Parts: sequence; structure tokens; C-alpha cells
Amino acid sequence: MGKRLVNAYKNLDKNQVYSLKDAIKVVKENATAKFDETIDLAINLGVDPKHADQMIRGVCQLPHGNGKTVRVAVFAQGEKADEAKAAGADIVGAENLVDSIMSGKIEFERCIATPDMMGMAGRVARVLGPKGLMPNPKLGTVTADVATAVKNAKAGEVQYRVEKNGIVHAGIAKASFSNEQIYDNAKLFIDTILKAKPATLKGTYLKKISMSSTMGVGVRVDASNL
Repeated sequence: MGKRLVNAYKNLDKNQVYSLKDAIKVVKENATAKFDETIDLAINLGVDPKHADQMIRGVCQLPHGNGKTVRVAVFAQGEKADEAKAAGADIVGAENLVDSIMSGKIEFERCIATPDMMGMAGRVARVLGPKGLMPNPKLGTVTADVATAVKNAKAGEVQYRVEKNGIVHAGIAKASFSNEQIYDNAKLFIDTILKAKPATLKGTYLKKISMSSTMGVGVRVDASNL
């Protein structure tokens, strides 16, 4: 660890569990980098993603956004392409978008497609899939309402997916956000994950929650009252 992190941990009990509000305060106090650090939530779940019915995946529209600038690409033609551009999409195309992606030029963090364009989008599935960028109906990125999908992505909608070790994580705010804004975003994200609990799951679902900033210390959050 760097000197800054070592000093931060001197004033922090790694085993202490904080309320969500206190955890936010501690994380913000230790977010001292020269850039606006991202506040990240990591939630350890008692699920096994190998089982299809325990794959936790979806989207969450944060009330205050997440502070990130998201570049959006849209597979669309004609009127739908015009709607996507008007909504603020950064890249809109069809064959030209496929060619760009196949050449390795991926200048976006979210990809949306109208249903009729999924055949074309499927041609780059091997490229977009491993990067988590492939349009998916479950994530609202395959839709005829491209304008709303683009606006949601730009407004701070976060996608989440449980990893093989049972952890779901997402950047839910910036350190420059107020404590109240971070709390609202964190609470909604946690609530969203809680509501996604598989009906067939036996045993403990929510095991552990931790919060950290990009360059800061990790703080355990008390999950018992959530």
C-alpha cells in the first residue's frame, strides 16, 4: 500500500462495522486524491452464479446519477436513428458501426439496439460480449424506445452483474457528491439488490457490504438494518 493508504488505515479499524451514513462520512474523509474519486459499493451475496436462477443481473436508475460521463452507441436506422441522436447518443449507425467495432474502435461504454437491429449487433457479439457491452433485453438495452434508453444511460443508470465469487459492485457516486446524495444512491442500489433475491435461494443472501473510494480505504457497512 502507498503511504497515504497506510496512514488512512492507522485511523481505521478494519473490523469495525459502520452504519451506512457513518461509512459514507469515513470514505469521503479519506477520498483525498487530486481527482474526483468514484464511490464504489461491493455487496457479497450468498449466491452461486453457476445456477441460472441465482444470476443477479439488472439495472438501477440512481436518483442523483453516478457522476460519470457515459458515451452511448446505438444500432438503429431511419426514424429510430434520428430519435437516438436527438436524445444525445454519441454514436449511431448500422453497418458502419459493425465495421468500426470489428476494427477495434470501441469508443463507448453503453450499447443499445432496436429489436430489428439485433441480427446486425449479433455480428459483433464476440467482441462486445466479453466487455459486457452486448445489448440485452433484460438490461433495457434492446428496445424500440431508444430515446428513453439513451437518456437513462446518460442520466446515471448503472448496470450490475454478480461475479463468479458472488460479489456485485458498482460505482454509485463521486466523492464530490453530498453525503445525502451518496446515501440516497447507495440505499437505492442496496434495495435493488435485496429485491433481486432469488426465490429458490436457501441460506443467507446478503453477507457483507463494503464501501470505498477509488484510491481510498474500504469500509464495512452494517447490513443488519438494511
